[in-house]
Amino acid sequence: MAEAVLSIKHWGNNLGVRLPQAVAREAKLQADQQVRVSVEEGRVVIEPLPTAAPLSLEERLSRFDPARHGTEAMVTFPLGAERW
Repeated sequence: MAEAVLSIKHWGNNLGVRLPQAVAREAKLQADQQVRVSVEEGRVVIEPLPTAAPLSLEERLSRFDPARHGTEAMVTFPLGAERW
């Protein structure tokens, strides 16, 4: 069982702790992976969330909202010094 004694540090307005590689490896945690952090009976619990399958191009385009992202998905007219 991997174990470490760590210090909690300020990270902006939050608190953070860096996990040693041995602990992350044993818990099967990776950089940029989403986790759920909760408190159970006074203990902090970090639980990995299931990873979603990558979206297809069609799925990504179906989520595009012109009102939110600024009209067109792709500019179709010359911009600046471009020539078409």
